[in-house]
Amino acid sequence: MARTKAALGNGARLTDFLSTSLLARVYPSSLIGGLLDTHKCNSQRQRSFPATAVVYYCMALSLYPEAAYADVFDAVAQGLAWRCRTQAPASIKASSISVARARLSWPIFKDLQEHACQPLALAASLPDAFYRGLRLMAIDGSNFEVPDEPDNSTAFGYPGSRTGVAGYPQAQCAILVECATHAIVGANIGAYRDAEWAVCKPLLARLDASMLCLADRGFNGYEYWCSAQATGAQLLWRCAANRQLPVIKPLSDGSFLSEIRPSKGAARRNKSAAVSVRVIEYTLPSTTGGDVRYRLLSTLLDCEHAPALELAALYHKRWEVESVFDELKTHLHQRRRVLRSKKPDLVRQEFYGWVLAHYAVRWLMHSAGSVHDVEPGELSFVANVQLLKRAQPQSGAFPPRAPATA
Repeated sequence: MARTKAALGNGARLTDFLSTSLLARVYPSSLIGGLLDTHKCNSQRQRSFPATAVVYYCMALSLYPEAAYADVFDAVAQGLAWRCRTQAPASIKASSISVARARLSWPIFKDLQEHACQPLALAASLPDAFYRGLRLMAIDGSNFEVPDEPDNSTAFGYPGSRTGVAGYPQAQCAILVECATHAIVGANIGAYRDAEWAVCKPLLARLDASMLCLADRGFNGYEYWCSAQATGAQLLWRCAANRQLPVIKPLSDGSFLSEIRPSKGAARRNKSAAVSVRVIEYTLPSTTGGDVRYRLLSTLLDCEHAPALELAALYHKRWEVESVFDELKTHLHQRRRVLRSKKPDLVRQEFYGWVLAHYAVRWLMHSAGSVHDVEPGELSFVANVQLLKRAQPQSGAFPPRAPATA
């Protein structure tokens, strides 16, 4: 069956934002140019599609997942022509666009994400983003499908299924998110077969002593805990309800002090290797009936400063990271089942372009909300994606609100 060529749709003018320009405000061309120089990937001669434009183009691929490569190129080229007051170059073939992308190594995009994607919330304007002065962050991982090409299957691997293997290879990713604004401040990509912690561990470099990191079960092993605690950040992580934790000191709020040790080897018997933790236990009703037992570990050991009831309520802000994955996969990526790229390095490049595009939308929402004193939760992510795609630059001053709920 012949494949129908997708179009950008009426009114979708990426040019408005590439030329005046939201993406350039979030990711200044001077910063991109410096990174391109560092990686020795900058254009050495005048091109109709210079390296800086290719970086913006890779973000635009995620803003327009329904559009063909050439259509997105046309929008980028028109924007550059408008900005430079020159005639837009003729459309080019998708193969030429792939060549232009291949000139740029994917670590450029990773470096851009690390330099530009910073936490957005300010305590004065968004106090719910903090707990006792600590910025609330959440870390988690997920999988996504990539094109079924030999190179991708070799690099990333297939998940198993009841019939053998899945229809598409899958990559694994991890993100570190500011809970209140949904800003992705750290991202990493690995193979499906990689251990989840191996993909998440590089994100610890983005934590610092100003943060409180939330995480679900799977990240609470001794080694993981020590690595995260060494960043200076405070931790509030869920652990298995049946984990054996000695009660060293009961506390007045119902929590207790305990310790964790290495699970194997001689270090397990070494008392100096023990790390003090605080354990908070509680149950919540399940939608399927019965109760769900929660057990949390925290580095916040003082029950007077951080009562157990407050920490139990606070932990559930971790689910904001699940909402971010929904924004990435469902609302930003729309109906596309897989990424576009047929080569592993281009998959990695596209992944970071995807994350950068998401941050740009969230930056727009935060900026508009700050001007109009509107909290991020009152704004519609989908409406702002559409705004970014087709509205005039000034429209960022009029944030679309989420539909009222009964």
